[in-house]
Amino acid sequence: QVQLVESGGGLVPAGGSLRLSCAASGRTFSSYTVAWFRQAPGKEREFVAAITWSGSGTAYTDSVKGRFTISRDNAKNTVYLQMSSLKPENTAVYYCATNRGGLRVGAEAYDYWGQGAQVTVSS
Repeated sequence: QVQLVESGGGLVPAGGSLRLSCAASGRTFSSYTVAWFRQAPGKEREFVAAITWSGSGTAYTDSVKGRFTISRDNAKNTVYLQMSSLKPENTAVYYCATNRGGLRVGAEAYDYWGQGAQVTVSS
């Protein structure tokens, strides 16, 4: 079993930056692919980025490429999402999630989820 806790959310003006952290418990965390999803009010949960267990493989949704960077530190059992050049449309609750497979964009592929971190970007 893996437990995930997100942190680092908050209110930031458009063009600003935030770094989200996803801290995990569980000895097997380093063997999981980890992803970030987000859900805005009235919208479905959508894939943002994912990273393989080794960190050698990453995937991003097109709208965040070049602005967001996902990384991980397995020694600290933590995955990060560095977000730059934020836009009001990036406002959402951001969730981290894990799966034992490879890079997947569908939420149904992920087994464990955190409680979410609110990110609000003001215009």
